[in-house]
Amino acid sequence: MLKWLLIAVLAGIALLLWRIAAFANSNLPKTGEPAPDFNLPDQHGKLRTNDEFRGKWLVLYFYPRDDTPGCTEQAARFRDALRGIEALGAVVCGVSVDNSASHAAFARKYNLPFALLADRNGETAARYGSIANLGVVKFAKRNTFLVDPRGAVAKVYLGVHPARNTLDVMNDLRELAA
Repeated sequence: MLKWLLIAVLAGIALLLWRIAAFANSNLPKTGEPAPDFNLPDQHGKLRTNDEFRGKWLVLYFYPRDDTPGCTEQAARFRDALRGIEALGAVVCGVSVDNSASHAAFARKYNLPFALLADRNGETAARYGSIANLGVVKFAKRNTFLVDPRGAVAKVYLGVHPARNTLDVMNDLRELAA
């Protein structure tokens, strides 16, 4: 009897996670569509909007938490490739549900020279289909969006690998910007 109860509970959890994933993916902006608007504070408390990036390529990457292994690796790789990314006419912004103070400490600790946007309520991540909301725990999914200079989504990268994301973005930027 206990075995069947355990199976039923696990099946229920799996169904719940599947529904959460299906809902989040239904909000994903599609290639060619206008990128969803955002108005978020960066690590310095300055409000940043997608409008300020018009005329440039925008690498908007969502990540789960500041100062965790995968997020640190991803941010450091963007930091190390930033000159090359900027040479391709792009800017980088990271987004998580952490607050601006956490972002400031993270940026300072790892010398991150790009904006880290504080999406405290997860609304922007949700508009980008990049929020995992498990009730008590909410975090951004590791997705990246390449937004063209007109403000349209040019490329969507889902469930990215922190070590490969920067290289994939740079390869696509070279191809798309040409």
